[in-house]
Amino acid sequence: MRLFCLIIFQVMLAIKLTGIGKKHQRSFRVVIQEKRSKLGGQAIEDLGWYNPRTNKFEVENERVLYWLGVGAQPTKTVQEILKKAKISSKGRK
Repeated sequence: MRLFCLIIFQVMLAIKLTGIGKKHQRSFRVVIQEKRSKLGGQAIEDLGWYNPRTNKFEVENERVLYWLGVGAQPTKTVQEILKKAKISSKGRK
């Protein structure tokens, strides 16, 4: 009898900022990516935007709560944005 070994790789997801715009005029998209993906890598989902020059931002609350609930970890900067948006980084329970 053959035994098959099934290895399941758990993908770590992160809520990150990815840069857009010209040099010295950067703004950022708030996205879901694999934790180890490159900065310009493909995003799974776009959750909003952040402009550090004006300190304005917009995030989709429901989608952020969903991703936090399934285990996505926000970076430090994104965590500060979520605090300003009054979204708990603990996720849904």
